[in-house]
Amino acid sequence: MTTKNLLVELFVEELPPKALKKLGDAFAGTLADQLKALGLAGADSVVTAYASPRRLAAHVTHVWLKAADKAVQQKLMPVTVGLDAGGNATPALLKKLQALGADVSNPAAAVASLKRAPDGKAEALFYDSLVTGATLDTGLQKALEEAIAKLPIPKVMSYQLETDCELPGWSSVNFVRPAHGLVALHGSTVVPVKALGLTAGNSTQGHRFEAKVEKVVIKDADNYAATLQQDGAVIASYEERSRDMIRQLRAAAKKLNARLEVEVEISGLMDEEAEEALIDNALVQEVTALVERPNVLVCQFEKQFLDVPQECLILTMKANQKYFPLLDAAGKLTNQFLVVSNISPTDASAVIGGIERVVRPRLSDAKFFFDQDRKKTLVSRVEGLGKVVYHNRLGTQGERVERVRAIAEAIAVLLAKNGMQPYARDVKPFLELVTKAASLAKTDLLTDMVGEFPELQGVMGRYYALHDGEDPLVAEAIEDHYKPRFSGDELPRSDVGVVVALADKLETLVGMFGIGNLPTGDKDPFALRRHALGVIRMLAEKDLPLDLNALLAGAVPAFGDKISDPTPALAEFIYDRLAGSLREQGYSAQEVEAVLALQPQRLGDVTKRLAAVRAFAALPEAAALAAANKRISNILKKADDVDAHVSDVLLKEQAEKDLYAALKSVVPQANAQFEAGDYTASLQTLAALRAPVDAFFDDVMVNAEEMDLRLNRQGLLKSLHDAMNRVADLSRLAA
Repeated sequence: MTTKNLLVELFVEELPPKALKKLGDAFAGTLADQLKALGLAGADSVVTAYASPRRLAAHVTHVWLKAADKAVQQKLMPVTVGLDAGGNATPALLKKLQALGADVSNPAAAVASLKRAPDGKAEALFYDSLVTGATLDTGLQKALEEAIAKLPIPKVMSYQLETDCELPGWSSVNFVRPAHGLVALHGSTVVPVKALGLTAGNSTQGHRFEAKVEKVVIKDADNYAATLQQDGAVIASYEERSRDMIRQLRAAAKKLNARLEVEVEISGLMDEEAEEALIDNALVQEVTALVERPNVLVCQFEKQFLDVPQECLILTMKANQKYFPLLDAAGKLTNQFLVVSNISPTDASAVIGGIERVVRPRLSDAKFFFDQDRKKTLVSRVEGLGKVVYHNRLGTQGERVERVRAIAEAIAVLLAKNGMQPYARDVKPFLELVTKAASLAKTDLLTDMVGEFPELQGVMGRYYALHDGEDPLVAEAIEDHYKPRFSGDELPRSDVGVVVALADKLETLVGMFGIGNLPTGDKDPFALRRHALGVIRMLAEKDLPLDLNALLAGAVPAFGDKISDPTPALAEFIYDRLAGSLREQGYSAQEVEAVLALQPQRLGDVTKRLAAVRAFAALPEAAALAAANKRISNILKKADDVDAHVSDVLLKEQAEKDLYAALKSVVPQANAQFEAGDYTASLQTLAALRAPVDAFFDDVMVNAEEMDLRLNRQGLLKSLHDAMNRVADLSRLAA
């Protein structure tokens, strides 16, 4: 039987742009999966999704008119239930066979046609039948209904549909948007399926204003995209439309000697990679879903608006208007921007003029907010934070700021105490900057600009702090204390910013854990996982001389009696997040477990320890020493409080004397290397212990009858265990 390609299109009113790509992929994917499940399409069938603002469509190759008949074997019931003592069919069996469509006019013949086979401990009866393959008419109807039912619709709307029944009336339909047309073509033949009160045909509608014909007739499934583009002025493919738009945007920017603002975050990528990254850009995706055939226009605004921070102008153009800002070679915003229009008039001046009139009030609002905000200093806003509720159990934003300040000051002192230069010599100037930055960090939340654009919190704080004459490091820290905001985001630029960012994230983590407000499943309303990763990154990548437990414990007093001490649970949470992050970076589960089993307090050491473990694991002695380490761990677990003390006079066997001598020779060198931070060399030095360790376990009975010998040998093993597990728990490397 020959196959033909299938095209199904659902023509609707404007779909939600942020959901369009998902809707298109889901519609085509489910439709194809259902056809394959029914045997109407094969595994080699290729599905192509189409999605434009007013249509969802799918093209599926190699679709049959009728699926092949299929032999099916069905289990009926146990033999003891289906047959009586004489081997005759029971009423229950005859009723079951009749329900399956079998001929039961001759019960004996019906029983003879059944198969008996073991089913667990009993024997059962099985019925073989030939199931007729689905026809395309019925199969596509089922697949279409399933595809519509499984659409990831963000919000369903109800609308009334006029019916064609004998008693005219209206029926209610629930769908993402009102549907007005349905196309279903198998080759050039219409498949008479129905959906949402519509009957399939071979015509659809094109662009609202620029289609050449009122009805676009699709003559063949394979001509869908070409016909729609030629007669309907619509690029049906989401990806093709997106690429066409990106090419136009880039060409227009190049002609103006400017650069697209959305390209800033993909700097350094090759052309193909950059284009793929742009396709994934949120603004590009949304605008692609708003136009049926993109046409890029160049617009501009008055240069006076450039006095407003460019972050404000960029955000209002992108978020409110869906425009594409342009930057100059230095990365500064220009007064020109690009707009993707859905129409292509011969003279676009009227369209451009309208766009420029629309954007002007938005930019005026931003300028007004900026001018008004600067009339009041950030210091004068501190008191107002006491009137803003942060959390009903943790108090106001004012109380929160005081906690962040106290935690930040404690971190600054701890850094100086632990020898971080240059603060170890004189911490006072550093402490003053940290205190001021922490005190002002949240004040921009009370400004009009941040009230309008919450995404600018911190950014506007920096601008206003500089306007107020605050130290540039303080201003920078106000912006940076929210960093890293997301995975891969940059870290705070200065030590002041790092300390305040650490304090801010620790305040959130300690506070929420302290009141038992923990993330569950995929619910994490206070972004505690992200905050934990931020703490990890700053401690590790900045290699700060801070012990994790001391850091957590030092944040608890700032809360007074509002919380219970969450340090143990929070430390475990942070190590769990660290483990997941390290595995994502390519370290094996064994390597990560070996290092984190010791819960190293300096997170900056973790990657160095991992590198040492990886190098150690490559040594020929590694497997034997890891196995021995595991054996030693098990022995020590069964003993009570073993002291790492060895008496020379109690060493009886040559093997234990040799091991003790090797320990005295090797361990001091390994310890010196460990203290110097050369973890790789330390573990490689310890590899020399393999031979004496193997000999010890071959020749020495650890649990000797004499108690003094047993304790001495356990002490020897404890000394060995302590020496070998300073970098990582090597027993975790044992197979």
